[in-house]
Amino acid sequence: MVTVDVDRDLKQRMDEQPDADWDEVVQQAIRERLEKLELLEELTEETELTEADAEELASKMDEIARERIEAESP
Repeated sequence: MVTVDVDRDLKQRMDEQPDADWDEVVQQAIRERLEKLELLEELTEETELTEADAEELASKMDEIARERIEAESP
């Protein structure tokens, strides 16, 4: 079990979406993040990228994905 803290604004916005399964949303986000990190780890195993470089790449990938989702949302 994992507990996730969110700020008041985010909590209020979540409460406005009563049909959303937030547990599933969080689980899916964690799965996707782990898959990205594992892929980066695999790709950088034999490179000179540092862990910080890999984290920066993962963050950029997350930002791009978030922008795509926001652009596609009604």
